[in-house]
Amino acid sequence: MSAQATTTPSGAFEQLLKERYSCRAFLPRQVDTATITRMLAIAQRTPSWCNSQPWQVVITRGAGTERFRHAISEYAAGRKPEPDFAFPREYRGVYLERRRECGFQLYESVGIARGDREASARQTMENYRLFGAPHAMIVTTDEALGVYGVLDCGAWVNNFMLAARSLCIASIAQAALAAQPEFTRAHFGLSADRQIVCGMSFGYEDTAHPVNRFRTSRASVENVVSWVDE
Repeated sequence: MSAQATTTPSGAFEQLLKERYSCRAFLPRQVDTATITRMLAIAQRTPSWCNSQPWQVVITRGAGTERFRHAISEYAAGRKPEPDFAFPREYRGVYLERRRECGFQLYESVGIARGDREASARQTMENYRLFGAPHAMIVTTDEALGVYGVLDCGAWVNNFMLAARSLCIASIAQAALAAQPEFTRAHFGLSADRQIVCGMSFGYEDTAHPVNRFRTSRASVENVVSWVDE
């Protein structure tokens, strides 16, 4: 994309979408509070059903991140996920193909051979170590809002990640950090009616780490739209 194209609103937006990716290796450097607040303020413009704005988030810093990283890593090891919102029952057809493609790219980037379950399990645990990020986020919705509160939170999460990218901050949305909601609610003192949608790790990316060099593909427009003319 040309420099001229990125000066238009659509061009700048497209460029942000292309630059954003799921970062899996971070530098320990903290993001200053003013920058985080700026990202939050931008994401706050996210539309929601009846303007309910159901998202409430917890963000860790400094010792708070280290305490959560240690606690969730220790607690989640070997435990079966019990999320507030059920994980996919199965991946099939093209969804399974895309999942496998992403997984193979990830494992190849860090030198994990196909079928090496021990190494892949260690990589999975990096989710709970927050991939070395200096900040973790827990995104919650009000239980009474049901699936529509979750949808609104998903839109907010996407906008937060794009706002982060616009300020040179990397991020990764994580279902893994929603896998043990009872523990996480207790750790952060959240009420029972705050259901955990997902988590996120964010900070400055480690550009030298090979895990940050692969990019996932996207289906073409023709594969996702059906036109109705009559």
